[in-house]
Amino acid sequence: MAAQNPAPRPAPAATAGRADAAGRSEDNDRLKRWATTAAVAVAALLIAGKTGAYLATGAVSLLSSLIDSLLDLLASLVNFVAIRQAAVPADREHRFGHGKAEPLAGLAQAAFVAGSSVLLLFEAGSRLLRPTPIGSSAIGIAVMVVSIFLTLGLVLYQRYVVRKTDSVAIGADALHYRSDLMMNLSVIAALVLSANFGITLADPVFGIAIALYILVSAWSIFSSSLSLLMDHELDEDDRAKIKAIASAHPAVISLHDLRTRSSGTQTFIQFHLELNGGLTLLEAHAIADEVMEDVERAFPSAEVLIHEDPEGIEERRVVFH
Repeated sequence: MAAQNPAPRPAPAATAGRADAAGRSEDNDRLKRWATTAAVAVAALLIAGKTGAYLATGAVSLLSSLIDSLLDLLASLVNFVAIRQAAVPADREHRFGHGKAEPLAGLAQAAFVAGSSVLLLFEAGSRLLRPTPIGSSAIGIAVMVVSIFLTLGLVLYQRYVVRKTDSVAIGADALHYRSDLMMNLSVIAALVLSANFGITLADPVFGIAIALYILVSAWSIFSSSLSLLMDHELDEDDRAKIKAIASAHPAVISLHDLRTRSSGTQTFIQFHLELNGGLTLLEAHAIADEVMEDVERAFPSAEVLIHEDPEGIEERRVVFH
């Protein structure tokens, strides 16, 4: 007796589902645009305040923070452009979209951040050999306290945007602004120790520590951005989730050749489904559409491509090592 094939489910509301996904994408793009605008505004305010404070104190730790804010502004401007470019829809020349503008911006940020750490190491090393007294520490401390509150507000907003959008570029921006929080606290400590306790070496020592921390942040930004540009697979938990969703459909016998990647703003998922060879083309297509809808519900930013195979057919399969 011929095996009974599960009847395809009623046609899902594909149009409505894709409309919801498009709406989420527009909301995410808007959040990211606001985040980049906020970052540029905060960086500009910090540069103005720190420039005045450095001129009043001459502290190398404050100079290190000023240089970092200048590079923050450059990085945030790169983000400002990249986020808007990444949101441009796919076109004839870029059929997978423009999402890789985000990890490219991440690489630029990593270069800016690494460059700032090298400059700080040179300046702090010079002050370490020739310690210089710090003046008007109260001005410097006041500016750094204001910087902490502004940066903290920005970081909290960026974290919210990253949770909502998974943006690589905003995540990279948030990472070095978080490092700024530590830097600002270190600068305050250096100013207090140097001006109030005469420990002039505290200023360059804190400057060197800040520079090394920034260098570590740069590596983190670089590695995550490079991973996306090299089409790294999604993590094993996500891959297992995709397999479980596809296998849960009653008409699916198995799946193979699962491949995944992320462009920064969008995820691409493709795999082969093994189905009963007695299904009509229309039935197989309906089942694949249902599986696609299930996967897209779990991964709202994903574009899912499914190939249907008859069960047991001999075909070439790629083996990854």
